[in-house]
Amino acid sequence: MRVLVLNNAAPFIRGGAEELADQLVARLNAISGVEAELLRIPLRSEPAEGLIEQILLNQSLRLYQVDRVVALKFPAYLIPHPNKVLWLLHQFRQAYDLYEAGNSYLCEHPSGARIVQLVRNADRKCFLKCRAIYTNSPVTQRRLLKFNGISSTVLYPPLLDPERFRGGQYGSYVFAGGRVGAGKRQHLLVEAMRMVKSDIRLVVAGPLDDDEYGRKLRGVIDQYGLSSRVELKFGFHGRDEIARLVNGALACVYIPIDEDSMGYVTMEAFCAAKAVLTVKDAGGVLELVRDGATGMVAEPDPNSIAIGLDRLADLSAAREMGLAARALLEGKSLSWKYTIERLLDD
Repeated sequence: MRVLVLNNAAPFIRGGAEELADQLVARLNAISGVEAELLRIPLRSEPAEGLIEQILLNQSLRLYQVDRVVALKFPAYLIPHPNKVLWLLHQFRQAYDLYEAGNSYLCEHPSGARIVQLVRNADRKCFLKCRAIYTNSPVTQRRLLKFNGISSTVLYPPLLDPERFRGGQYGSYVFAGGRVGAGKRQHLLVEAMRMVKSDIRLVVAGPLDDDEYGRKLRGVIDQYGLSSRVELKFGFHGRDEIARLVNGALACVYIPIDEDSMGYVTMEAFCAAKAVLTVKDAGGVLELVRDGATGMVAEPDPNSIAIGLDRLADLSAAREMGLAARALLEGKSLSWKYTIERLLDD
């Protein structure tokens, strides 16, 4: 069986979805009788009018010598194929929940309403022709049903490489991994550190979405004299380095805006028996992080986050919540074997 995995490609931006796509292809190729490749389709959200061209381009592409397609993200999932399974990581949220909330750049665009409708129409037409539809979390599942009227089955992504995240000493720092940008809100963490009363440090590591955000974080550090308490490690880091930072942390922190999934940052921390601090509007992350049990859930403001960080500074509490976090993740019995069976058998 020849399987083609479809994902989008934002140049020089790499996150959990890209890691997942690569791992999926590798796991498929490890199966006897299966040959898999990854096809990445460029996505550029601005200028907004360009979205129309990208929709038409993907709808007009044709795939040959492919037995099964596993499509992950917009606009790549629009490519037609008679044997396509959708494993929806997320849609083009600027045309969905962000637009509804008034947080999309399309809200102020003169053709924004028309572009939103074109995106939604293209999606629905595509989804109705899929052989099966899975979503990566209940958050994505609910969004798909609300905006498109399409039902789906939740298929959680397994942890990419759990053997790396074995845990270890509970160190003197909290670790915030993943992409660094406004949507992940590391600026709230840095601002919170000036209010933290304990002596814990913050380590932020990951690729920058844009240089301006990096300058903003450095500006906050300089403004409040936090250089001895906050370490910024911008750029791509190998899996061994990320695992080292997670395994040696006291706890981890992840405070995205309405995350579609549980988040690999959260899953890696739980695998390593590390509690996670998140916020009340973090979306799918809240499926794992339970306040006072597997981590801390704060309000999305620096003062509340600082209070949560100080609670995690209690070593015994952090260890107890971390062990509960690991047990919760193990109870979900996530595996690549089950995942691939669903994607290939339907």
